Amino acid sequence: MSKPIRKAAVIGSGVMGSGIAAHLANCGIECLLLDLVPKQLTVEETAKGLTLEHPAVRNRLAAGAIARLAKQKPAPLYDDSFAKRITPGNISDHLAQIAGVDWVIEVIVENQQAKQDLLAQIELHWKPGTFVTTNTSGISVNAMSAGCGEAFRRHFLGTHFFNPARYMKLLEFIPGEHTDPEVVAGLKQFCETRLGKTVVIAKDTPNFIANRIGTYGLLVTLQEMVDNGFRIEEVDAVTGPAMGRPKSATFRTLDLVGLDTFMHVANNVFTNVSDPQEKAVFDVPNVLKTMVERGWLGEKAGQGFYLKQKGADGGSVILSLDLAAMAYVPQRKVASVSLDAAKRAKGAGARTKALIEAGDKYSLLAWNILKKVLLYSADKVGEIAGSIHEIDEAMKWGFNWELGPFETWDAIGLAKSVERMEAEGDSVPAWVKAWIAEGHAAFYEKRDGGRFFVHDGQLRKLEMPPEAISLRELKEQGRVVRSNSGASLIDLGDGVACLEFHSPNNAIGADILHMIRQSTEAVRDGFDGLVIANQGKNFCVGANLVMLLMEAQDGEWDEIDGIIRLFQSTMYRLKRFEKPVVAAPHRMTLGGGVEACMPADQVIASAETYYGLVEVGVGLIPAGGGCKELALRASLSATHPEADIQPYVNRAFETIGLAKVSTSGHDAIRMGLMRPGDRVVTNPDHQIYEAKQAVLRLVQAGYEPEREEKFRVAGADGKSVLLTGAQAMRHGGYISEHDLKIAAKLAHVLAGGDVPAGTLVTEQYLLELEREAFLSLCGEPKTQQRMQHMLTKGKALRN
Repeated sequence: MSKPIRKAAVIGSGVMGSGIAAHLANCGIECLLLDLVPKQLTVEETAKGLTLEHPAVRNRLAAGAIARLAKQKPAPLYDDSFAKRITPGNISDHLAQIAGVDWVIEVIVENQQAKQDLLAQIELHWKPGTFVTTNTSGISVNAMSAGCGEAFRRHFLGTHFFNPARYMKLLEFIPGEHTDPEVVAGLKQFCETRLGKTVVIAKDTPNFIANRIGTYGLLVTLQEMVDNGFRIEEVDAVTGPAMGRPKSATFRTLDLVGLDTFMHVANNVFTNVSDPQEKAVFDVPNVLKTMVERGWLGEKAGQGFYLKQKGADGGSVILSLDLAAMAYVPQRKVASVSLDAAKRAKGAGARTKALIEAGDKYSLLAWNILKKVLLYSADKVGEIAGSIHEIDEAMKWGFNWELGPFETWDAIGLAKSVERMEAEGDSVPAWVKAWIAEGHAAFYEKRDGGRFFVHDGQLRKLEMPPEAISLRELKEQGRVVRSNSGASLIDLGDGVACLEFHSPNNAIGADILHMIRQSTEAVRDGFDGLVIANQGKNFCVGANLVMLLMEAQDGEWDEIDGIIRLFQSTMYRLKRFEKPVVAAPHRMTLGGGVEACMPADQVIASAETYYGLVEVGVGLIPAGGGCKELALRASLSATHPEADIQPYVNRAFETIGLAKVSTSGHDAIRMGLMRPGDRVVTNPDHQIYEAKQAVLRLVQAGYEPEREEKFRVAGADGKSVLLTGAQAMRHGGYISEHDLKIAAKLAHVLAGGDVPAGTLVTEQYLLELEREAFLSLCGEPKTQQRMQHMLTKGKALRN
């Protein structure tokens, strides 16, 4: 890349613009956020005696957008303090400041003329070499920049972020006909590495890739429902996880997007394509137009295809829209042979295949929708994207499909499905039939240690950057060193091994603990260091609660004691291991998952890591070293030997006692659950690579394991302070009597028991306190009720 990006300017402070600015700030980029100058004073501004010329008024739109970031859900910022990296301004006074930035992003209203006018202003202040991009969702990039100079157009392209910018991984690049390929390559590398995006290259066509195919799919689904008299909840039951799609399926997705927004996107294709058949599909149905006219726009309006109301019992009831009567009615449960078959199948491809082959009415609905989307996707290869892989990636990361269209086609059987399509009178693109005729059974093939896909009638290798390590591919290459039902040790190369959890929900049980022990033996003999990571949906949701509850209900206290001793000793062994260990948690990392990371020499967390010691939610306290580690860190935080450690112990007590969970990896560091020396990686695909590099750096630095030393505890006096706070919460009605009992156990452990304040203790001493408290709580009926409730309801019980 010819120049680094250290500072950016976002022009347009609406939901999308402020979200993009927030994500740039998340990734350490200083950002100037500009918007129009208001034409009228607010009541509050008038009361303060401000005028339209006052800077606070002139910058109001951008400043207000920044202020709202901390209140938005889901949170646009990894940490609220990152808002300081965004400077508000206005286009009239501050546009000239873009001469000092490295990237300008236009995010104003979706109107071609307005964008053209703004680009003309930007060019007046543009510094040669600065990237300029537009965050359009469908307007032609070439048409937009037609009036700009050649040098400017070489540095101009479309960058279509998906909303919300922090969470949606897809970023569509739309180069113009004059865009310099080196500009595209450099910005692509930056967006993938620093912003954590999956970048796909789209052609400059209406709605680009994801919105073109996604909108088509939603419209043909709506048409199938109307033509065949299906209810809304029936369609959503079929077009959700059963087809490898999100739980929001079709109509909840439309409600979330907003029906007016969806209509705008559909109309953009309708207006700009010439094929009559395609045009007919994108002609929005009258029922949708009627809903928009009535203001039934979806979630933002309080009603759309679904309406949430209070039921007779005071709880929430969700009604669905009867399109024939245009009235909301109670939902009816949806069940069928095909849906049951899909639930039993493992993996998105197997679920979809089971669904369409079952032979009932829902099976036929799924097939009629799916085949149209597959054929449309195949027909658009070359027109909207250069390859099938770009289309697959766009749909997976833009619409959260588990498999892209062509991956889905492979999963259901390419030749067999094409034969069925043609038997039903559908026209299959010639290139698809030619590929099958050459003897190919799929669009993607594995050979010679790589993955290939069809491109222009030939197989092209799918080139992956070295940072994108795939544990699945390494296992397919025979790189497994040891394995059992819960975990595997995999050779990452360069003397580094990876311990991968793969139990159900990656919950920690005896199988994982035994594999950790076996892994340390294998690494001691044949590797330089160890990474603890996996690429499951979540890193680890905690210990195996099912097993623990069964043992507690049966009164098998020796068994539970043995399990906790095994957990504690395994984590202690990991902490004192003579070779470096780096943990790489991602997404939900709870309870025992956090305790599995705490012994590591360094944690390389994904930015989207939701990290917390949440055992109190099931009536317990952390007993795999979590309490011990926070007590130790409290002692170490008070660097002077005479310094008061009580504030640090109080913080640990509150963090565990309230079962706090971080909202990001950065937030976990702020909370003290991770250390200042731990790192956060934005791109989850690069996380294992970065963890591996951290191990290699530790090896190169001449790694020596941390020696155990005694540390100070708050003792009986500190315990009293903690209990006083808990009792005040009980008196105030904020916690139950059982919560208070748990808090007392937790206070006893974190304070180091009833010893005098400042007593030096060992880690083993704290582990014994943990284990005793945990065992006693396991025997409490109310704790067992909480465990049962969590397993059956998926949420905490307050009893």
